[in-house]
Amino acid sequence: MLRWRVMVALGLLAAVPAAWAGEGMWTLDNLPVKTLQEKYGFTPGAAWVRHVQGAALRLAGGCSGSFVSADGLVMTNHHCANECLAQISTPQKNYMAQAFIARSEKDEVRCPEIELNQLLAITDVTAQVNAATAGKSGADFIKAQRAVIGNIENACAGKDARNLRCEVVSLYHGGRYDLYKYKRYQDVRLVFAPQQAIAFFGGDPDNFNFPRYDLDVTFLRAYEHGQPAHTPAFFKFSPAGPKAGELTFVVGNPGSTQRNYTIAQLKSLRDDRLLPLYGYLSEMRGVLWEYSRRGPEQARQAADELFGVDNSIKAFTGQLQTLNDPAFWAYKQKQEDALKAWVNADAKRRAEYGDPWASIARAEQVYAGLATPYRMLERGQGFDARLFEIARVLVRGAIERAKPNAERLPPYRDSNLPALEQFLFSTAPVHPQFERTTLAWSLEKFRQALGVDTPIVQQVLGKQAPSALATQLVDGSKLASIAARHKLWAGGLKAVEASHDPMIRLALKVDPAALAVRKQVEDQVDAPLRKASESIAKAQFARLGTSIYPDATFTLRLSYGQVKGWDEHGKPVPPFTHFAGLYQRATGSDPFKLPADWINAKDKLDLRTPFDFVTTNDIIGGNSGSPVINAQGEVVGLIFDGNIHSLGGAFWYDARLNRAVAVDSAALIEAIRTVYGDQKLAAELVNGKR
Repeated sequence: MLRWRVMVALGLLAAVPAAWAGEGMWTLDNLPVKTLQEKYGFTPGAAWVRHVQGAALRLAGGCSGSFVSADGLVMTNHHCANECLAQISTPQKNYMAQAFIARSEKDEVRCPEIELNQLLAITDVTAQVNAATAGKSGADFIKAQRAVIGNIENACAGKDARNLRCEVVSLYHGGRYDLYKYKRYQDVRLVFAPQQAIAFFGGDPDNFNFPRYDLDVTFLRAYEHGQPAHTPAFFKFSPAGPKAGELTFVVGNPGSTQRNYTIAQLKSLRDDRLLPLYGYLSEMRGVLWEYSRRGPEQARQAADELFGVDNSIKAFTGQLQTLNDPAFWAYKQKQEDALKAWVNADAKRRAEYGDPWASIARAEQVYAGLATPYRMLERGQGFDARLFEIARVLVRGAIERAKPNAERLPPYRDSNLPALEQFLFSTAPVHPQFERTTLAWSLEKFRQALGVDTPIVQQVLGKQAPSALATQLVDGSKLASIAARHKLWAGGLKAVEASHDPMIRLALKVDPAALAVRKQVEDQVDAPLRKASESIAKAQFARLGTSIYPDATFTLRLSYGQVKGWDEHGKPVPPFTHFAGLYQRATGSDPFKLPADWINAKDKLDLRTPFDFVTTNDIIGGNSGSPVINAQGEVVGLIFDGNIHSLGGAFWYDARLNRAVAVDSAALIEAIRTVYGDQKLAAELVNGKR
């Protein structure tokens, strides 16, 4: 699964050339038009690009999607909607285990926390940002940058932040700053979702592998003013799906890549970020696994989080494997040495760019000493509970909203408050037993990581055991009440400071220490990293021009490729699977157990129908839910995974082995019509309207 994962490189990198045909997650204002013309005879004209931009969507929680009808119908992955499915489920109706089908508009159920973003415009604001930060460093740099970005975003959204989302995005690691202006949809309703058993058929054994037999899809609908949104820009559905060798495009929002990181940054990524996170998640998995074995209701409560942890652990295993591969380091060293040599070959260039690599190395050394308290306090690993997240937003929101907009932390700027309030006032349920379990465990990790005698540990725990404190906090808190949250939010700092809610008191106790370590990281690590990375980006621009694409930043990108298998240990892997293979693979036991709907429909299905397929498109975490389209702009598939070799996508791309995995549009239509009997939805997909 691709949701918010950072992929890693595997295998023999030293002999790989700098770029392969098909490589690149290109911004829509800098597409590789010449390459597409020469290689495929296709020219993406201005009208084609505008249409693609209008039909593509971002799910603000970390996925991609697209409009697939003129009436606001949205296609994304099932695993991108897991949280919604879990939040609207009850002990009587578990929509992770059973299918959700809205037979009419009145049956479409609102997802508490899904926000859709439709990109309206991209504006280069590099000159404004650079002018504000020129000559500044450390805390002054952060302050100036925060202010100018806050002002730009606020001016963009104006008084319409409820409908517009504006973000200044750093591209090329500070080489360029673009303002992304989005239309915001927060009334998003569930239309269709299959059972998780077929959406994630094969489970962890098949994850990041191929062949796959997954119907990893969810259909949502965007609403405006209580009515389905009118969305004239949408991708028409191709009932036939793609053909082998066909040119394909993936349009989505890849989350994060590190292809332009320095050696020092990659080592810090491994040692100070991934290794601790891997250990943390491994222990968390055990806690969630044990909790889910207490009963069916506990299993339902833990399902979404356990799914995400399992997925992350498998991805991080591949990352760490690559970041311990000598061949990978030789490849990266060769890249870095080439740029250094170009800079040092000319006295003028040496004077202009300096030695940013040394500056980055020093900053990463500083981070190593701050990483543990930063993770525990600011990143919240010591306080794993939804009630604490709510309390922190209330406390910080009260403090930050009292400041001028330009001085606030980014989530609390006026332009970002609608997203924050969507979380804060969500109708998603809070499960006290689950909260007590995760909070007790994370408090134990907090004490273990920072040490018993550390002042903040003493302040938080005193003489209490983590389990006892967790019970006291969860049982005593009233923050499960949306009305209570509204009252505290409206009351501001005075109301928060006067509150006797134990979770609010905990957040007030922790926040000064968390903000202090955050400021250290911003001033001593982030600021020098940004300035040094900007110098490297400028050197790369001077050497290579705009022929290079920026690292992924969870902004709209287009990649091109073709439907194509690969050779695995000398044996060809065909690009398609079919319904027949699904039934052959089924065993009757999880994770290869088919839902009853699929067993009953076998004789009605055309078993020759293509199910999943692979392409050479360049993807990464965040591309989950991206449509695969053909040159005519028609949906031929839905991205949901990559093969095991694509785990290297964070650091490099190899077209010989890297493959994106998608559900075939033919399978989607056939399953909706025949397995689920939803003729209304199938007709809307084929016709582009209800």
